[in-house]
Amino acid sequence: MNDPDELLRVEGVRKTFPGVLALDAVDFDLRRGEVHVLLGENGAGKSTLIKMLSGAHRPDRGRILVDGREVRIHSAQDAERLGIATIHQEFNLVPDLTVAENIFLGRQPRRFGMIDRKRMEADAEELLRRVGVRVSPRARVRELGIARLQMVEIAKALSLDARVLIMDEPTAVLTSGEVDKLFTIVRQLRQDGVGIVFITHHLDEIAALGDRVTVLRDGRSIDQVPASTPEDALVRLMVGRDIEQQYPRQRPETGEPLLSVRGLTRDGVFHDVSFEVRAGEVVGLAGLVGAGRTEVARALFGADPYDAGTVHVRGERLAANDVSAAMGAGIGLVPEDRKGQGLVLDASVQENLGLVTLRSATRAGFVDLAGRRAAAARIAEQLGVRMAGLGQQVRTLSGGNQQKVVIGKWLLADTKVLILDEPTRGIDVGAKVEIYQLINELTASGHAVLMISSDLPEVLGMSDRVLVMAQGRIAGELPARQATQDAVMALAVSAPTMNEVEGSRGH
Repeated sequence: MNDPDELLRVEGVRKTFPGVLALDAVDFDLRRGEVHVLLGENGAGKSTLIKMLSGAHRPDRGRILVDGREVRIHSAQDAERLGIATIHQEFNLVPDLTVAENIFLGRQPRRFGMIDRKRMEADAEELLRRVGVRVSPRARVRELGIARLQMVEIAKALSLDARVLIMDEPTAVLTSGEVDKLFTIVRQLRQDGVGIVFITHHLDEIAALGDRVTVLRDGRSIDQVPASTPEDALVRLMVGRDIEQQYPRQRPETGEPLLSVRGLTRDGVFHDVSFEVRAGEVVGLAGLVGAGRTEVARALFGADPYDAGTVHVRGERLAANDVSAAMGAGIGLVPEDRKGQGLVLDASVQENLGLVTLRSATRAGFVDLAGRRAAAARIAEQLGVRMAGLGQQVRTLSGGNQQKVVIGKWLLADTKVLILDEPTRGIDVGAKVEIYQLINELTASGHAVLMISSDLPEVLGMSDRVLVMAQGRIAGELPARQATQDAVMALAVSAPTMNEVEGSRGH
């Protein structure tokens, strides 16, 4: 007899791709009014499973049941008709359309045969209010940052009135305040009887929100456990081993300042930003979304202009708004959107690793292919990139291995100052520790690291000093021994004094 509270069941599902067994005999079920966490390392099979449920892939074997009835899900439209909505980690939004147009794409309300824009924007505004984001329904999606894009995706899913909501890393780019708002929404949906499949790499979120956990490893469902299961036990199930220390920070002696920023200002974005990063040091840059952290990083790298101030690398003043000059001086940037800005997804691992050094590897119009391959093989082995070979398309790698490739291209270029913007977003705990160990190796060899992260435990665990930005300014600096979550958040929500506001207006 069918369980009347069971919304969804997956039985013995198997899926293969050329040369890869992605899922093998996976079982999973979801009940009405519960949050069922799907946990596993990158490459464990989570994305393949949710793509089956959302209509992007079809199982080779096994079956999917909705309300106790076997179904075939061959498209996103099939999933929506069955009441399944998915918020993918890679946003499914059209950049040139407005927020309202994206939320109701293909389902626009009509009046007299024409799109009722007024009603559509009013409905979108209500959905945006529910998810707690301040954004105009008439804003173009391309104008939004990643955190706001995430909230628009959630609003779009809410508009479908889904009975099954799949959320793939929904908190990866959100601040703690935004995560709290999201959890409030999820709890309300659970009360309304919606079943939620929740994928996260933040283990502390599981006990706070989840009811049950299914752990995948190497394409198999390893175990199903209560959400109250201790974190170390969850890690053992995920990776098949113990992880001794989540933040393996080594603190070498710091050297001379490699990066010096003085009075950096971009009108209306950030103002009078000054700091240093020394050789052998990790400086964390914390703050709420919209505080100006990424904008400062892009200005340092020459990707965006600034109106006043100076940037020096190893004592030499850096030309403004000149990426080539920044790279030539030894600055590298690992952007928060690794897939959109850090990688050429259709190119190979070798080609991506060689992106920064292509010019230096070219002589008289000819590229030293053998030299580039040897260098790429060396760096891939050093970073432990898990791949079939250097010719593998980089889009087919797991998130953690893609991030290693993004970092690896800067190591090949002998970068001295590495700016990491959300370096572990969407990466599992095992791969995170590998990235942290890589950061330690960089600082131990005399590099300087500026790390932007919305993950406060990560900032506190890895930084020698923490700079906190609020409303486009450096609100304060905390040495590692004084940096606590409460201290950082107190600075992050601080407002500028009246004198500072007046000074900014007068600038």
